[in-house]
Amino acid sequence: MKIALVQLDIVWESKKINCERAEEFIKKASHEKCDIAVFPEMFNTGFSMNISAIAEDENGKTASVLSDMAKRYEINLIAGFPAKAFDGKKGKNIAVVFDRKGELIARYVKIHPFSFASEDQHYAAGNDTVIFNIEGMSSGIFICYDLRFPEVFRSIARKVQAIFVIANWPSSRKEHWETLLKARAIENQCFVIGVNRTGTDGNGIHYPGASRVFDPSGMEICSGNDTDEFTTCMINPREVAETRVRFPFLSDMRSS
Repeated sequence: MKIALVQLDIVWESKKINCERAEEFIKKASHEKCDIAVFPEMFNTGFSMNISAIAEDENGKTASVLSDMAKRYEINLIAGFPAKAFDGKKGKNIAVVFDRKGELIARYVKIHPFSFASEDQHYAAGNDTVIFNIEGMSSGIFICYDLRFPEVFRSIARKVQAIFVIANWPSSRKEHWETLLKARAIENQCFVIGVNRTGTDGNGIHYPGASRVFDPSGMEICSGNDTDEFTTCMINPREVAETRVRFPFLSDMRSS
């Protein structure tokens, strides 16, 4: 399976420009026969707390654009964007997954808003993990700060072959990002695919790219640098079962 990691240098709060640039990379990924293209958290706005200006219906314009591009370029898409919460006061930091036909196959709401940056004051927390099948690969997805909470990863470990993590993770904590992605792969014996943005946002925060793919043994098989916005990686989902048979560590898990 071939995956495109799109480390988009997100233009601050400009949905039109970001969606246009996303299409360029989706077209490139399709041309290079990628099965999945993965974009960062809040790919269309950047990590903004400006709910009144950027939040939209979860089935609104951005979702429609992503669905259309997935169908038009016949590629699976994973991306995050800010949506409106039910109460109309806060937003929801969501991730969506569209298949090659443009059908929505998964929607996830970030369980752990980043309180250190006051995200919890602007975005409502999700409550549920999600598991979906993409190209025959059982998968889960989390968003950025979720990476610091291994228990949510552990809760789906036995059921998945891959876990995607989309992020706006700053350069100042790059080592944490890389270390935690690797740890999640090792302890859950599955592929962990982390996609982060590049560039500098409207708050002056710099992002390192540093997208990473780790295999079920924790070996790094793909990495992005701090400037290139597009890289590809090949994975073999069958390696998950092979690793778990060879080293049956998950069978020793005990319920809390």
